[in-house]
Amino acid sequence: MTVKSTFALDIETARALEDMARRWGVSKSEALRRAIRAARRGPAEAPKALTALDALQRSLNLEKRTAARWERRARAERRATSVRRESK
Repeated sequence: MTVKSTFALDIETARALEDMARRWGVSKSEALRRAIRAARRGPAEAPKALTALDALQRSLNLEKRTAARWERRARAERRATSVRRESK
């Protein structure tokens, strides 16, 4: 069962909703439902994900020098394969 509702969004929010719907390949109504469900779960989800990421990064035992070298290489690869080239 669905309930039709009317509400007003500022332009920035309306565009964000349209972008989410397009990116997810769903209607704006479905994108809004998903966003509301995610908001209801609350911020407790983010710390779990960040804690997992921190644990993963610690498990790699990377030294700062090694991590910096990886970062430079990754950035160079992204630039080299980017569709949008920076003008010089």
